[in-house]
Amino acid sequence: MRTKFSSELMALTDELAHMARLTHEASERAAAALAGSDLTAAYEVFALEEKVEIEHAKCEDRSVILLALEAPVARDLRHVITAMQIADDLLAVSRALSRVADAVVRRYPNPAAPADILDRLAEMSSAVTHLIDTSVSVIAAHSPPRDRALVPRDENVERLRVLLVELASAEDWPHGSAMAIDIALLAHQYERAADHCVRVGRLIRFFHTGIPLYAQTEA
Repeated sequence: MRTKFSSELMALTDELAHMARLTHEASERAAAALAGSDLTAAYEVFALEEKVEIEHAKCEDRSVILLALEAPVARDLRHVITAMQIADDLLAVSRALSRVADAVVRRYPNPAAPADILDRLAEMSSAVTHLIDTSVSVIAAHSPPRDRALVPRDENVERLRVLLVELASAEDWPHGSAMAIDIALLAHQYERAADHCVRVGRLIRFFHTGIPLYAQTEA
């Protein structure tokens, strides 16, 4: 029975890692869609979101079965609970990226934003892709570092969000209110994705150390 339970926990971790890899691919396709007004890449983001939703449902089902039938205790219980929360965070990242793709589709064949704004959004996109890549690594790691943040917050994401909102809300903004709203929303979606990646790192650290999320520092 214990061997079967351990294999189920391993399968749960594998499903999370697969979700994370799909989300990373979605971030790359969203970046391509945004940078080049690429309709094909945008629809690939939507398709990847559907795959992430399928994997999320599989993780949820496996977790519920483990909780209901196996009555895990201590570390095993922590494993299942954190897996469920990480699956929710990865799904949230995927959905945020789909909102980015939505903006590309809605504006097509025109760019989703003015050229100078696209450059800054590309910086945010690159930072988020890196955070997702880091999330993939820490989910798959057997013994990640226990004394520091596993997915460190990227302060550049917050700086760029503030900058983009300020630009879009400036009195001399020349691109209209609809574009201003779109820019603010795009910046928000990327910041939201980044926040969920940081939370994934904290959840993984909680699993390995038992340190609650509220007690973890950025160091």
